[in-house]
Amino acid sequence: MVKEMPVTVKRAIELIGLFVLGTIIIAGNTIIMPLLMAFFFSLVLLPVFRFFRKLKVPEVIAVFLPILLLTVIVALIIWLFSSQIGALVDDFPQIQRTVAKHLDNLSIWISKSFGYSPAEQVKFINVQSKKLFSSLGGVLSSAAGSLSGMVIFIGLLPIYIYLIILYRNLFLRFLLMWFNKEEYLNVEEAVRQTEKMVKSYLVGLLIQITYIIILLGGILWSFNIQNALLIGIIFAFLNLIPYLGALIGNILGVLLTLASSDSVADVLIVLGAITVVQFLDNNILMPRIVGSQVKINPLVSIVGIIIGGSMAGLSGMFLAMPVLSILKIVFDRSENYRQWGVLLGDERPVKSQMQV
Repeated sequence: MVKEMPVTVKRAIELIGLFVLGTIIIAGNTIIMPLLMAFFFSLVLLPVFRFFRKLKVPEVIAVFLPILLLTVIVALIIWLFSSQIGALVDDFPQIQRTVAKHLDNLSIWISKSFGYSPAEQVKFINVQSKKLFSSLGGVLSSAAGSLSGMVIFIGLLPIYIYLIILYRNLFLRFLLMWFNKEEYLNVEEAVRQTEKMVKSYLVGLLIQITYIIILLGGILWSFNIQNALLIGIIFAFLNLIPYLGALIGNILGVLLTLASSDSVADVLIVLGAITVVQFLDNNILMPRIVGSQVKINPLVSIVGIIIGGSMAGLSGMFLAMPVLSILKIVFDRSENYRQWGVLLGDERPVKSQMQV
C-alpha cells in the first residue's frame, strides 16, 4: 500500500511523523535524553564489558566495572575543572581590579565616541540593574529546576547504562521481531555499523578533549597567560558542540583573559592559540581519529544542533550528531527512505541531475 501511494502523500506522512516525533521529544525530554545518552555510552562500554567476559568475570560484575571506570573518568574531569575554578576564585581581588580598569577605559571610550557622560552611563546601568533584579527570582527558580533536572539526569544515567548492557540481547531480539527473516542480515549490519560509529565518535571526542586541553593549555601556559588550563578545559568541552561551540569558546576565552590581564597582547595570544589548535583539530587530528564515521553535511549538522538545543538543551546539542549519523545509517539501508539519507550525507554530485 505504501508503494502505491502518491509521492506527495508519502512525503506528507513523513513530515507529520517528524512533527509528532519532535513533539514527543520536547514533551518527554527529561525521560528520553537520559535513555538516549545511556544508549550511546552503553555502545562505547560494550568492548570493555566483552573484555571482562572473556576473562570469565561474572556478567553482573562485568557490567558494573565499565560503569565504574566511566564514573572515575567523569569524577577526574569534574575535579580538574573545579580546581581551576577554585584558582580563579582565589585571584578574585586581582580580577576585580582588572575588570574595573577595563570598565573605566570603556567608559572613557563611550564618552568620547557617543557623548554620554559617566553620570549618564551610571544612570543607565542602574536602570538596567533594577530590571535585572526584578526578573532574578524567575531566573533563580528556573536555574534550580535545571539543577534538579541535572541531578536526576546524572543519577539515572548509570542505572540505565547498567540495564541496557545487561538486557542488550533482549532489545536486539525485540528489534529483529519487527522485520522478516530475509531482512535480518541487513538489520544486523546496520546495528554493527551503528555500534562502530558511536564508539568511534564518542571515544574520538574523549581523545579530542584530552589533546585540546594539553595543546591549548600548554601553549597559553608557555606565554604566561593566567587561567591557561581553565581556558583550555572550557574550549575543549564547548568544542564538542560542532561549529557553535568553538565560537562560544573563543568569546569565553577572551573574557577570561580580559578579566585577568589588562594587556591587549594577551588577548591576541589567546585568539591566536585557539586558531592554531582549532586548525590542527579540524584538519589533521580529528579526521585521523574519527575518520569518515560521521558523514553529515555541515548545513544539516548546524540545523540539527540548533533543533536539538531548542528541544532538549545542551544534551540535545551534544547528541544531535550521533543521532543524525544513526538516522543516515538507517535511511541508507531502507528502500522507502533512502532519499533522506542522501539529504543528510555530504556527498555532492559532480553535475546537476536536471536535464538542461
